[in-house]
Amino acid sequence: MPRFDAPDGTSLYYEEAGDGLPVLALAGLTRNGTDFDHVAPHLSCRLIRLDYRGRGRSDWAAPATYTVPTEAADALALLDHLGLDKAAVLGTSRGGLIAMMLAATAHHRLLGVALNDIGPVIDPAGLKVITGYVGHNPPQKTHAEAADFRARTWAAFKGVPLDRWLAEVAQHYEQTDDGLVIRYDPALATTLGDGKTGMPDLWPIFDATAGLPLAAIRGANSDLLSVATWAEMQRRRPDGIFAEVPDRGHVPFLDERQATDALTRWLEAMQ
Repeated sequence: MPRFDAPDGTSLYYEEAGDGLPVLALAGLTRNGTDFDHVAPHLSCRLIRLDYRGRGRSDWAAPATYTVPTEAADALALLDHLGLDKAAVLGTSRGGLIAMMLAATAHHRLLGVALNDIGPVIDPAGLKVITGYVGHNPPQKTHAEAADFRARTWAAFKGVPLDRWLAEVAQHYEQTDDGLVIRYDPALATTLGDGKTGMPDLWPIFDATAGLPLAAIRGANSDLLSVATWAEMQRRRPDGIFAEVPDRGHVPFLDERQATDALTRWLEAMQ
């Protein structure tokens, strides 16, 4: 398995496939490189996927290191490991925060930034949902039960076939004799607080994307990226590529037509 050591010695897993422009794909908070299974066939690039520390097939680490700055440093270490001076970054949710952090702290290492349902303001409603489930195994006992639950209750997502939900839950949970088990360190929950503490002002790190080709994708039913924040992002980056995916919440799968069209235009802008 391809692995490398983070600056503090934590062993991290990554995958890469394809040729051409290097795109570092960074997943959501509790997720891993499989986040990009659905969109990968639609991207003409060298796609590099990182499992963050404590997630997927990477080693667990001290919970205090489960932070955006540390994970941004891990991302740069992967580029160094691969001998890449620069790469584009496609970030879903947490991955988008890391992408913006890199724009602010290592702008010279980036070719472009693409954000999937994330912006510099985190809507409290969506954050409350996240803090409610992080660190807990789901109550469903099998992948089939979990997929059925999502199909019946995730109202923000419409028209999603059951086999897509099955693929999603298989990526996020291991099915055992005792039920489903999360594929990340439960201690990740200790880094989130109670969801009520005010967030720092992240507009400066969004503004740091200036000069880089930018794409941003929003689920039309997102509870994490508000309409107001979305509008302000477009005002600040009128040159960006913005796409909203109907019938999707947090987060779009990225293989929807609106998302693939935006990402294709983004890739072309960096050629």
